[in-house]
Amino acid sequence: MTPEIVLLLAQDGLVNAAIYALMAIAIVLVYAVTRIVFVPQGQFVSYGALTLSTLLAGRVPGTIWILVVGVIWMALLDIRGLVRRRAARKAMLRPALWVVYAGVVAGLTVVAAPMKLPQGYAIALTMAIVVPLGPVSYRIVFEPIASASVLLLLIAAVALDLVATGLCLLAFGAEGTGNPPISDFSFEVGEMLITAQSLFVLGAAIVTSFLLWLFFEKTLSGLALKATAINRLGAKLVGIRTSNAGRLSVIIAAWIGTASGILVSPLTTIYFNTGFLIGLKGFVAAIIAGLASYPLAIVGAIIVGLLEAFSSFWASAYKEIIVFTLIIPVLLWRSLGARDLDEE
Repeated sequence: MTPEIVLLLAQDGLVNAAIYALMAIAIVLVYAVTRIVFVPQGQFVSYGALTLSTLLAGRVPGTIWILVVGVIWMALLDIRGLVRRRAARKAMLRPALWVVYAGVVAGLTVVAAPMKLPQGYAIALTMAIVVPLGPVSYRIVFEPIASASVLLLLIAAVALDLVATGLCLLAFGAEGTGNPPISDFSFEVGEMLITAQSLFVLGAAIVTSFLLWLFFEKTLSGLALKATAINRLGAKLVGIRTSNAGRLSVIIAAWIGTASGILVSPLTTIYFNTGFLIGLKGFVAAIIAGLASYPLAIVGAIIVGLLEAFSSFWASAYKEIIVFTLIIPVLLWRSLGARDLDEE
């Protein structure tokens, strides 16, 4: 293996690691706040990439109808709960606003999609369609069982992932797609060809990490999420609504996943089930971090990305096995180092 090949593999590994880092950060965030191992995180990658591709082709994406049905379902659940509690009429405003939002986005999509929107507008519309699917799915699936055991929440997350994969297949079909890069600019450094798209991916990971740090350290909502992650019962006692904290954490995770899908789609072909594999590698990085530390999640993602890149050179047929086998010694090391055992 020549030094040039090492550099090329390292470049490829770091770009992949940036996406896995974003996935890992989102998984750690949702788990810390809600105790949910958010298995469907990778589905936002597929939904984002395929929705954007459909809009650029001048067609209405199936995700808009998933959003409309999901919002109506969520609104009915909210209204039923408010009626049971005999809440004030103004409390009905939130589900009404969700329905209005879904109606406006659906109308805009139906009208604008056949016009073959420019890429920037299509990306904005993609985010408006896909990101709300996060809090909608959280409200429908997880809020009714928020106090359940971690195992039950995990089973629900796996079930949601299977449903999301099936809906993605139904909405977009089995054919893969790729999107045009945001910029065609590229330059050479020695033997390496560095593209603007790969720099966008790396920059997105760095900027997102910094923005999340600012959010958690400098905003009231971020501090509320931190408090919920540290002690859910204590957060409830001081007036923090943990259900709202859960929705907010999933909104952030959905935004990260959708943006990741948009960024990675020019670099690889995205299928209806590609997001699951990307999310699973992010989960491996999150496990290295113990589902608790954001910096360690980034380190774990770098390890996974580099291991995958070099494995593809030495044993391409077994690269997935090698990456996922990494989780075994990590779990063994953590189990041996654990001082006590509890449910979580």
